[in-house]
Amino acid sequence: MKKAGIFLLLICFGCRYKVPVAAPIHIMLTDSNHSLKVKGLDYAVIEDINRDTVNNRWQSLIPVYRMPADTDMKDFQNTQPGNYQVKDSTVVFTPDTPFKKGQVYFVRYYQHSGNEDPLHYIRDKKRTGALRYKDLIFSY
Repeated sequence: MKKAGIFLLLICFGCRYKVPVAAPIHIMLTDSNHSLKVKGLDYAVIEDINRDTVNNRWQSLIPVYRMPADTDMKDFQNTQPGNYQVKDSTVVFTPDTPFKKGQVYFVRYYQHSGNEDPLHYIRDKKRTGALRYKDLIFSY
């Protein structure tokens, strides 16, 4: 009986797996609320992406959207056009048209971590290959 209890404990603690938490990103309005600063990305990753010559590379990685009145439709919004610049370890987004006062916007941050918890597909009802993302909401 004692061996069965030890075996059960080994199985319980052996199957326990913690997913390493990715560094959280932070967004804030800067330059008199005309630009958006994104902090918290790894400096090496930023520099590697910045060397890429593809146009709109940052717009596909950290897109900024306008929040629609019907929030169920936010997956169908067009990205906010603008200019992305890398300054030190931050990415600064300046929209082509200024942010409107009272309008809500959001940044969709895709979590590209390869170390996913195997049970997240069950918990989040996701399919394999579907990227997890987090919407960071802000307003002016």
